[in-house]
Amino acid sequence: MPDIHEIAREIFEAQPFSQFLAAKLVSTGPAEAEIRIDITDNLKQQHGFVHGGVVSYLADNAITFAGGVALGGNALTSEYKINYVRPATGTHLIARAQAKSVGKRQAVCSAEIYAVQDGVEKICAIAQGTVVRSD
Repeated sequence: MPDIHEIAREIFEAQPFSQFLAAKLVSTGPAEAEIRIDITDNLKQQHGFVHGGVVSYLADNAITFAGGVALGGNALTSEYKINYVRPATGTHLIARAQAKSVGKRQAVCSAEIYAVQDGVEKICAIAQGTVVRSD
């Protein structure tokens, strides 16, 4: 039987956009995922904050990986909503997502995205989404 966490790692490493952003799949659990991105100047918008599209990527991908692991295989986001609650600044971003409700074909997941500076995490976005099996 294949290891679902190894499959998740292989899928993540095969994503060109994740590689472009230098994102790292830090961990996966039974129904959770954590993704990290180091903040660089090319990820910022004109005010010096991390661009909302980068924060949104983290929410979407973390939700999809948490849901995919919970569903036991390949998955796709069918919808998600994000609230930006604070500008993202610091040295890196961390997205932590959990599957909150898992059925046979879909999982409802939530994610929190944190901006980290000097070891202090500050929440900058909250998201919720639905993930569906893609096989």
